[in-house]
Amino acid sequence: MRVYLDNAATTPMDPAVLKEIYKVMESHFGNPSSIHAHGREARSLLEKARKTVANLLHTSPAEIFFTSGGTEADNTAIRCSIIDLGLKFAITSKLEHHAVLHTLEAMQKSGLIDLKFVDVDDKGRINHDQLDEMLAGQGRTLVSLMHANNELGTLTDIERVGDICEKYDAIFHCDTVQTMGHYPHDLSKLKVHFVACAAHKFHGPKGVGFLYVNHKVKIKPMIYGGAQERNMRGGTENIYGIVGLAKALELCYTEMDIHKDHIQGLKSYMKKQLEDSIPGIQFNGETDEDKSLYTVLNVSFPEMDMGDMLLFNLDIAGISASGGSACSSGSNIGSHVLTAIGASPDRPSVRFSFSKYTTKEEIDYAVAKVKDVCLVNA
Repeated sequence: MRVYLDNAATTPMDPAVLKEIYKVMESHFGNPSSIHAHGREARSLLEKARKTVANLLHTSPAEIFFTSGGTEADNTAIRCSIIDLGLKFAITSKLEHHAVLHTLEAMQKSGLIDLKFVDVDDKGRINHDQLDEMLAGQGRTLVSLMHANNELGTLTDIERVGDICEKYDAIFHCDTVQTMGHYPHDLSKLKVHFVACAAHKFHGPKGVGFLYVNHKVKIKPMIYGGAQERNMRGGTENIYGIVGLAKALELCYTEMDIHKDHIQGLKSYMKKQLEDSIPGIQFNGETDEDKSLYTVLNVSFPEMDMGDMLLFNLDIAGISASGGSACSSGSNIGSHVLTAIGASPDRPSVRFSFSKYTTKEEIDYAVAKVKDVCLVNA
């Protein structure tokens, strides 16, 4: 038996999404920028997909720009806002995805911004009061904070962050890659300027995503070379991927409550089974239902022999997961997220992440194999 528990990395495509993509690949090969009939057909599909996404998120189609994924969306929001809006200050946390952290650090190294980090506690929660104080003491600032941490699952109160940013006229960029399709997002109410998405996190295809850009913000393209995406991103649109993204997101919104209940039940069940099976087991990040991403469970195992081989041994046992340990002192190897929350580098950690296709039988199998591996290496 092989069990896939790495859905935070990528999800399998929904068969309905595959069917939709295949129809487009088979019958609509025209370039959306061409003015002839084949091009107009492709353009129609493109704009229908944009409208679908916009309607689901309660925003205007003119504020949705398709990209190659979350990384490009994050880079565009960060680089273009800093350069085009003349921002000299940026605030983020040390828990962010490298698409955010490395981009901001590169811009700091180039002398474009003064970069500061808001504190996080041992659960991965940001210090909102400190964020308020930091914004009060400097000029107009870019704030980049993710909705849910991809390793821990800890949720950030982005409504509260948005209110703080509005108070100081700060630009708020939110990486919602892990929560898009899993939680409802009402962009007509959320005080945010940029939102990033990647389709493969919610049973859509890889290589496609989008960036929401609030109409109050005016930025220039990061990629030049054509007038696509209303002059905001050069390059022929990935029409197959875009149609697949829209279909996947539409399915998510239709089935969201059902899948949330199913997945949350599996997460809670696995947590309880691990607690009952392995003495000394702990969990990284928030695990309360209303404070944690329901698709992610980060498990901190007791110190063991060959702890660095835990993931390898789980793979041999048929379990696909991800994780590691906190960075050792003086080393860049390991998880920057676990290091930031002060996790012990001696305790191996594994991120198990679930989807609507995960079953209770798979969880039982995984827990049994995890227990076996831990006993062998105790």
